[in-house]
Amino acid sequence: MNKEIMKLTQTMKYNSFSSEETIKSVELEIDMIFPTQYREFMLETNGAEGNIGQNSYLAIWSIEEIVSLNIDGKVEEFTPELVQFASDGGGMAYAFDKRDKEISIVAIPDDSIHIEDAEFLGKTFQEFLQYLYDTE
Repeated sequence: MNKEIMKLTQTMKYNSFSSEETIKSVELEIDMIFPTQYREFMLETNGAEGNIGQNSYLAIWSIEEIVSLNIDGKVEEFTPELVQFASDGGGMAYAFDKRDKEISIVAIPDDSIHIEDAEFLGKTFQEFLQYLYDTE
């Protein structure tokens, strides 16, 4: 795992690792290849939960939860450009934005049905984590 990502998430509780086969299976179901940094993080942790920085809380869902939570949340129906993968536990979801060739990460209220509500947080998984870490 990237050392900077490890540093940013060191106060979070990691799950156990995931497998390449499981990740590929989910990628097929959601029709998207996960960004490299996220994929590496999931191979080692399969998600994590806890404080990140002084003022942010983050729950990164296990790879096995991604499909069902996106189905239950009707993400495909209302915002098919997004694949949610995490939340703050308080009404904000974090998602991969597939609108451009380069996947970015956005925040969107978990009850939103409008892509216009999405706020850009980073081009990479590390940028996303850094944004949350630095939030005041």
